[in-house]
Amino acid sequence: MEHLPVEVIGDILSHIGTARDVVVASATCRKWREACRKHLHTLSFRSDDWLRCITTRQLEILITQTIFQTMGLQCLSIHMDSAHEFAAAPVIAWLMYTRETLRSLSYNVRTTPNVNILEKCGWQKLEALDLDHNSITGVEPSYQRLTCLKSLSLRHVSISALDLSLLLAACPRIESLTLDALEIVTSDSQSLMELSSQTLKCLYAKSIGVDKIILEADNLETLHLNALNLDLFELIGKGTLKHLKIDDVSVTHLDIGESMDHLQVVDASNFIMWPKFFQMISRASKLRKLRLWGVVFDDEDEVIDSESIAVSFPQLKHLSLSYEIRDGLLHDGLQGSSPLENVDVLELGWTVISEHFGHWVFGIIERCPNLKKLVIHGAISETKTRKERQMLANFTSFIVCLMRKYIQVDVQFEYE
Repeated sequence: MEHLPVEVIGDILSHIGTARDVVVASATCRKWREACRKHLHTLSFRSDDWLRCITTRQLEILITQTIFQTMGLQCLSIHMDSAHEFAAAPVIAWLMYTRETLRSLSYNVRTTPNVNILEKCGWQKLEALDLDHNSITGVEPSYQRLTCLKSLSLRHVSISALDLSLLLAACPRIESLTLDALEIVTSDSQSLMELSSQTLKCLYAKSIGVDKIILEADNLETLHLNALNLDLFELIGKGTLKHLKIDDVSVTHLDIGESMDHLQVVDASNFIMWPKFFQMISRASKLRKLRLWGVVFDDEDEVIDSESIAVSFPQLKHLSLSYEIRDGLLHDGLQGSSPLENVDVLELGWTVISEHFGHWVFGIIERCPNLKKLVIHGAISETKTRKERQMLANFTSFIVCLMRKYIQVDVQFEYE
């Protein structure tokens, strides 16, 4: 160990999980202290890593001393729980000291008064910014430019719709945007959030308190909407979307554009399905993976049948379906004869066991001549009626027969 160059030691220290361990390790000898001072590039402070008896003031001193002993810090993570509320002055000092070298900042610190990160620091080299439990006000894109920022994550952040739009405009190279549990400050009764970026490739939006979202993004490839209640979501772009995921979303009008030429993955779960949604995605002839899980159909006439799936998605390889199977739905869902020629992975599930489920499974498998893997998902409650136990037993017998017929298929079960 004594023959290791200080640069290598500095790199080793940078891969240690917590700043507390870095402090302890750097006390080993003079060479390690030098490595920590000159070649340490990553530090992570978490309140859980320190003794509970340590005071907020002591934590301020420890963090200040540790940061000020470094010379070229590139990645800094500071996450403090709500029990610690810091003075603004030392926090501003940490940010100002690292502003010239920092490339990644993950920040969750409560201060009195609040520290506006954008106002105090101009991050010329920053590529990733993760803010949690913070507030952002008065964004001025004319001089607050995050010219190198590629990834922006805002969680439990208070910000106005206008400031969020201006902040995105101040990031000319941004590729990934995460918006999670934002408190959007608006004056309108029907709140609208408008975002625009020519470089954005990935958007994750969860639990945002607005009614309408309009996103203009010519190069968006991944869109994930989670836990939203919207009147409108509109994507204005050039048809570059590849991955669409919708989970626990209620939306009156969803528009992701006319062109579906690049769409490869659609994953919709806990979602009220309506005809226009399938009409929209049915134009994605290059779709490789389709997952409709726990979806609800407003009307039996709206059921997405296997014939429509086979005709609309000739290149589909991975199909996942889970919805309530009733007699009428079984008949409608298995109409037609077009094969799912390229499907080699099939996942089928139930939330409430039904006597029709086994027949539905068999009907779908018959349309997959090149199937290699079948995964059955099910929910089993602790207490069951005699009828439910009998249905489960019949289904088990049915699957045994199916496995004997399709010996080339790997059958797996996942029960909750």
